[in-house]
Amino acid sequence: MGKSEVDWETVDMPEFPNQEKKKPVISEKHVAIILSIGSALLIISSVTIAGIGLYQYVFQNPEKSGPPEDLLNWQDDFRSLTGLDNVSVNGDGVSICVVDTGIDLTHTDFADKNLSGWKDFINDRDVPYDDQGHGTAMSGLIWAEGWMKGVAPKSDLFVAKAMSSDGEGDDDTIAAAVDWCVASGVDVISLSLGGAAGFNFIISSTDSLENSVDDAISAGVFVIAAAGNDGENDDGDVSSPGSVEDVICVGGVDRMGSIWSGSSQGDNNFNLIPPRLSRSDPDKKPELTGPGEDVPILIPLSQVEDGFLPWGYASGTSAATAWVSGAIALLLQENPEIQQDGSSGGSGAISDVKQWISDSSSGQDSHDDHYGYGVLDVESLIAASNA
Repeated sequence: MGKSEVDWETVDMPEFPNQEKKKPVISEKHVAIILSIGSALLIISSVTIAGIGLYQYVFQNPEKSGPPEDLLNWQDDFRSLTGLDNVSVNGDGVSICVVDTGIDLTHTDFADKNLSGWKDFINDRDVPYDDQGHGTAMSGLIWAEGWMKGVAPKSDLFVAKAMSSDGEGDDDTIAAAVDWCVASGVDVISLSLGGAAGFNFIISSTDSLENSVDDAISAGVFVIAAAGNDGENDDGDVSSPGSVEDVICVGGVDRMGSIWSGSSQGDNNFNLIPPRLSRSDPDKKPELTGPGEDVPILIPLSQVEDGFLPWGYASGTSAATAWVSGAIALLLQENPEIQQDGSSGGSGAISDVKQWISDSSSGQDSHDDHYGYGVLDVESLIAASNA
């Protein structure tokens, strides 16, 4: 398999009026990386690869703790945009598995929280950790309960570390992590990653990750995956495994609900190579969009340099994927019968949820290859499920 270089770009910092000093920090390992992953190239849709970069802030006001006020305001904007302000559910009783680079449980916004499950497929360590940062950022969007507010903070979180400190991994390892999530009995699997699709032969694929994802869906597990970050140099379709029919594939928007320039475009037409039948509603790709530009995130303490704070912001369909994963947990809390072990759970429930996504997402009258069926609206999604 050939290798591919990923270019990481940065942008100017926004003005934070409450800060006396501010600058972006990007370590050497956040400059460029080559990911070579088995039979398919799987790129973490990470906060750095996303095209904006990982930022940390110096905050020198001794009267103020926590992240800059602008980050809290941006968080509020995204919560309002996606209808979170109008629902009371919090993910209680629903389990989510994040397959990524790990998690830093020492972050203040994870205080007094305990994982429901942890598995390290890279170094086989028993104690949770994150030596890259992306997994902590994604888990925080779902589960944080401090300055940053996760979408489903009371959910039961499982974390599988399947990517190394260099952001490298192989599709067999990630597939094994997905299998572990399913064996753990989770309701939702969040995959903020993507790569080239395999070749499908009716009942199986040449890509082991796609096969594991299909098995998860057959078991009634909701799989949420990133559309990808190649919107400015589009390769023609969303990334795999987001391209798998019953996966919920997520693109990214800004705080106003406009598409993020890097969000990958779907191709829903017939294709000969790689083979693909025309996609039909409600399975067109991507299915929906969520917060994907300048999204406030957590940064692992191990990645924070002296004088900087463990919060930042990032752009990418990774963030949107984690956000939507939390939203699906809220939907499952409201409708426990369609959870993985519920009385009406299974692949039929997944089809129903995709139809509700099509009916409830905002901003589109029909499917759009960038926006999907529209921007996530949790309030409307739950209302559609109760209709």
